[in-house]
Amino acid sequence: MDHSAEEGGVLETIRVQEDGQCSSNQVPKSGSDEKSIADAYLIQPTKAKIFGTCETILLAYQTLGVVYGDLGTSPLYTYSSIAIENPEEKDLLGILSMIFWTLTMIALVKYVFIVIRADDHGEGGTFALYSLLCRYVNVGQMAGSQFKRLESDSRLRYFSENHGKNLKSKTKQLLENSPILQRVLLIFVVIGTCMVLGDGALTPAISVLSAVQGIQSKGGNLNQDAVVGISAVILLLLFLVQRFGTSKVSFMFSPVMIIWFITNALIGIYNIIKHYPAAFKGLNPYYIVYFFQKQQKGGWVLLGGVVLCITGAEAMFADLGHFNKRSIQIAFTALVYPALIITYTGQAAYLIKNPADMKNAFYASIPNEVYWPMFIIATLSAIVASQALISASFSIIKQSVALGCFPRVKMVHTSKKNEGRIYSPEVNYVLMVICLAIVVGFKGGPEIGNAYGVAVIGVMFITTCLVSLVMLLVWNMHFLFILPFLIIFGFIEGVYLSAVLNKVPQGGWVPFAVSIFFLIIMYSWNYGRQIKYEHLTQRKLSTEDLHMLIASVRSRTPGVCFLCSDLIYGVPPILRHYVKNVGSLHEILIILTIRIVPVTTVLLEERFLVGKLGPKGVYRCLAQYGYNDVTPSVEGEDFLTQVTKSIKYLIINEELKDSINDHPRNPMARDKNLEAEFEELQQLELANRVEAVYVLGKTILRTGIMRGFFSVIIMDIYRFLQNNCRSTISTMKVPPDQLLQVGMVYEI
Repeated sequence: MDHSAEEGGVLETIRVQEDGQCSSNQVPKSGSDEKSIADAYLIQPTKAKIFGTCETILLAYQTLGVVYGDLGTSPLYTYSSIAIENPEEKDLLGILSMIFWTLTMIALVKYVFIVIRADDHGEGGTFALYSLLCRYVNVGQMAGSQFKRLESDSRLRYFSENHGKNLKSKTKQLLENSPILQRVLLIFVVIGTCMVLGDGALTPAISVLSAVQGIQSKGGNLNQDAVVGISAVILLLLFLVQRFGTSKVSFMFSPVMIIWFITNALIGIYNIIKHYPAAFKGLNPYYIVYFFQKQQKGGWVLLGGVVLCITGAEAMFADLGHFNKRSIQIAFTALVYPALIITYTGQAAYLIKNPADMKNAFYASIPNEVYWPMFIIATLSAIVASQALISASFSIIKQSVALGCFPRVKMVHTSKKNEGRIYSPEVNYVLMVICLAIVVGFKGGPEIGNAYGVAVIGVMFITTCLVSLVMLLVWNMHFLFILPFLIIFGFIEGVYLSAVLNKVPQGGWVPFAVSIFFLIIMYSWNYGRQIKYEHLTQRKLSTEDLHMLIASVRSRTPGVCFLCSDLIYGVPPILRHYVKNVGSLHEILIILTIRIVPVTTVLLEERFLVGKLGPKGVYRCLAQYGYNDVTPSVEGEDFLTQVTKSIKYLIINEELKDSINDHPRNPMARDKNLEAEFEELQQLELANRVEAVYVLGKTILRTGIMRGFFSVIIMDIYRFLQNNCRSTISTMKVPPDQLLQVGMVYEI
């Protein structure tokens, strides 16, 4: 039986299958030029089209206070983290050349011109890359049941499928047919996400400590414990102001960063003129070759300090949802990049004449006349630097929650104009605790720099691999264009990664420990949800079971009951448990499933897919949301009105037509069917006047004795997270007086 529903001029053809599944095929309305679902997604509003020229310039100004704080303050600690003894002129020119080409190749070429184009409707980060791949390749089922490809999802592909025997189709087929590769891809993405979260804890620690340590150069008797204490207080205040939102924070921080970039560039020019006017010859890559010829293996070890010059480059992509591509590109090329090159060149010029000051390169290169003003600016800028990865952590966690890979946490939208600006109290305080523990534990030693390098380059290497897949499977680029990207950036980051891994015993283990902490949480949550879904699927009701169950109900109460379930296919077993204990049902029963699809947002007219199940007054509703949509809320009358409106259209345009067409020569049967359909319409109309009831099932999983030790541990962690994190009730914002929760216990 086919049913139809129309919202906003778009015609949905809904087919209700025997297992209770709603499948959707959207076609243009008869006699019109309306777009299909695939075209509708193409014309949805994206962040790149929201902002005009003036707004983009304003956003570029704001990026300085959020995105570029970390990258901009890297001169505080880069030279001092390079542990080279008695450096000569050509050694320092070689280090300057490596810094220049690393910044140019990784920050400018890779991120500003290439990676930033791999956004998912304005969202960046590892999970945005994953969702982009899931739209074009059916690999999302490993992220969770709600991310499995449905028949209707095939129309979300922005590019036509290529069925030719080329590399793209072979790679696509290999990924779609291999659960192992799909699992590896998901774990790869999760590790990248965990590395960013580790970066979010390490960035505030190293930035603030490096700035505050400058007070020791002129502060006389101030010891390291005092520096650690001051840094801890500053960091505590920084995390506490996050609740005011990115917009307010960036407006306060951006002026600081403008002053920082300009003053550093001016000091750099001063040092070049005074100490070594020929310093810019260090941009010649010849000095890199000379450096490694002289230092040999020692030069490879020193790369662990050089890599710190690109700390924060990942934020340009991870923080993309807070701004737009053009604003990030303008700010970097017009101010950040030239200021950094001049600053590093100025420090190299000073060190060529004063090589003994290598361990305190930044503060030693500042003229005495402006030392204390620069100390204040540096401290404020270090606070700003911490903001970049903190904001990125909020965005990434939001994407992870939506894709079922992280427990539900509170997400607060801090801007009415830009929905990408969010704040999560739980994530903020976890990062705060980890950050303070790192500062107090290492007491500002070199171990923090070693740990920081591992986190930075680890995320970048994973991003390179994922973007290469996007180039092949999404952008449909020829392999000859993809190979140079993968080889050049994979080689650069691979060499840096091998160098920083050498420092794992000297503090490099910290980002791995933080990543493992978050990885355990994410894997346990994803695994537990998968097991739960499998058990619900095995116990779902068949069509005959549903008919028998409805027939056994003693009474039908006026109004609407939403039975909420994670099951996309079939009728959830919680319905039988509910009827058995309550003994009655509402006249209108809607089995509701909220599904996250692999797009950033779903248009309102495409949101609800409805179908009629066999028994009278029983319907299926699939409410679809993008991973960046506002958290689904059933507060107010809008949700109920939209769902019942879709069902009414289904009855009017399909059920009534079927009743007429199926009985053209039997008026009595036709009239009887029409009367039943009109009765349902009347019930729906009356139901809109009464508050709906929401029945939520709470599935409790108990581990059986047949399960292995690993599964028992993972399920114990899942149950702990399930009991202590936010529930579906809080995220859906179900009013307490309209809620009924039914629990079921399963042994696995």
